Amino acid sequence: MSLLYGKDFRPPWPLRSGHIQTMLSSSGVRRLLLPAAAKTVSQGAEPVVVDGGNGVRLSGAYTAQSSRPEPRGLAVLFHGWEGSVDSTYVLQTGSRLLADGWDIFRLNFRDHGDSHGLNEALFHSCQLDEVVHALGDIARRWPARPLVLAGFSLGGNFALRVAMHTSLVGIPLSYVLAVCPIIDPAVGLFSLEESAPWFYQAYFMRKWRHSLLTKQKAFPEHQYFEMSEMKQHLRGLTEALVLRHTDFKSLQQYLDGYSVAGDIMQAMQIPATILTARDDPVIPVRSFEQLELPPNIELDIAPYGGHCGFIRDFGMTSFTDDYIAGRFNAVADGHDKM
Repeated sequence: MSLLYGKDFRPPWPLRSGHIQTMLSSSGVRRLLLPAAAKTVSQGAEPVVVDGGNGVRLSGAYTAQSSRPEPRGLAVLFHGWEGSVDSTYVLQTGSRLLADGWDIFRLNFRDHGDSHGLNEALFHSCQLDEVVHALGDIARRWPARPLVLAGFSLGGNFALRVAMHTSLVGIPLSYVLAVCPIIDPAVGLFSLEESAPWFYQAYFMRKWRHSLLTKQKAFPEHQYFEMSEMKQHLRGLTEALVLRHTDFKSLQQYLDGYSVAGDIMQAMQIPATILTARDDPVIPVRSFEQLELPPNIELDIAPYGGHCGFIRDFGMTSFTDDYIAGRFNAVADGHDKM
């Protein structure tokens, strides 16, 4: 099977709207319309807690494939901000890879899914060390090879940053693929506030406030925010998080802390692919066009797809499933020949 590229994604009208693609990507409508085959990764999945180092615990789910005598390898999936291992796009991608013979590990970031009670400190996007440590624990406990990684949105940003550290700590990661990753967090924040339609910020803020209230209930003895701070919009609440719960001295310093913009990814030592869409209303395409990338990183900008949408038709299946599976399978075929 030849590899797919972003230019191959040509959805029918009206799915050529980036806003419709984005809104459908995580909608309840999509979850209802998805075929049963898109949810098989959750059947028989083993819930596990992995070691994030320094006492940190992260939750996840492991599913062993049964379609081949031996697995193609181990595929690890990272969800986006306020998503989880049970997000529609994670289930759909995991189910497709499972059918192709991959063992699957879906990781929850701190305070995502139902993991708010595992760690007292709040999640923030610069907690890279615990995710790298968790990936190392996963690699040791489930030794199928090759080990490949895919992430979506903030999970794509984490996946790229993790991949730049694995060679330093001896994690045998073979390949990473990021779908619509956050590149320059400051640009993304400004875009949500200033140029994206109001309902995107409202959607994320509703989910984030709900998550923070869940965290507060898990640790009632610890006051995470004042009520006046909880009522602020994205920038104000993010700044309160930074000043209250991190060592960063300013919001900008924090945002720079998880940026992969400019030439930062020159440090990438393994093959990687970045897939995004020119009509993504959440992460401006100019952030991708301004990247300075080494030859081992493939940048693929599709004309359509919205933010982590890439929905093919009204059956709600996603182009990214075949896209990711094709590249992962190519890595496995090359690994088998080595």
